Amino acid sequence: MRTVDLPAGPLAYEDSDGDGPVLLLLHGVMMDATVWDRVLPLLPSDVRCVRPVLPLGSHRIPLRRAEMATHHGAARMVGDLMEVLDLRDVTLVLNDWGGAQLLLAERPERVTRAALVACEAFENFPPGVPGRMIAASAAIPGAMLLTAHLQRFQWFQRAPGAWGWMLKHPVPRAVMDRWFEPARVYPAVRRDLRTFAASTPSRTELNALTERLRHVDIPVLVAWAIEDRLMPREHGAALAELLPQGYLVEIADSYTVVPLDQPALLAGALIGLLEREREETA
Repeated sequence: MRTVDLPAGPLAYEDSDGDGPVLLLLHGVMMDATVWDRVLPLLPSDVRCVRPVLPLGSHRIPLRRAEMATHHGAARMVGDLMEVLDLRDVTLVLNDWGGAQLLLAERPERVTRAALVACEAFENFPPGVPGRMIAASAAIPGAMLLTAHLQRFQWFQRAPGAWGWMLKHPVPRAVMDRWFEPARVYPAVRRDLRTFAASTPSRTELNALTERLRHVDIPVLVAWAIEDRLMPREHGAALAELLPQGYLVEIADSYTVVPLDQPALLAGALIGLLEREREETA
């Protein structure tokens, strides 16, 4: 794991150092870069995969500027990371967390393709029971620490309505323990998570974001899990229709965390996105 110093504070990230197309792979709340572990070996060896650990509750380095632990702040950190690492011709890949659409809607020159993989969209911020649970615990003193301790137990990790609705197929317990440990152990990480949970954009702002996406005229893969219980299936089709160059790939036998539930299907879809762009520019 490497670390880069950004205006908001240090940010940990993984970098495969390939010399081909750049994939900037983002994760959701109370997860980290390991979400992509099963996808990476299935991608071409020359693809450069950059996987930051965003300040969404599973980070181990608290932000120096705590006020940046918001949807807007995290999106800004993604942009800062691209600048500091001088990443160009980037394929921005979102899963679960949809906040980087804030960055995408501004059409930064460094992003030339994108993939929206079963992520927050339209007014689905935060999504379902897990999102509302985190938001509620942020507002009640001590509730977030209690939730963090409950997450040590496998029955809680796989409970219907919580992470049991995010992952259709179980992952090793060590992976989920890694995700949940920082919020339990580090008070400053819980501080960042509380700030993030309280920063959900207003309905007016979310509607404005949706309108801005209509002008994102770059190739966008919309990969959606057919059985997803948190990200409505109709949102995938609606996003693909909304985006000028959007197209939909539906994925079976998966919930929200497609990179772990169906890594081969998702890797194939990402390769298709890269090849689609090459064909259009040939």
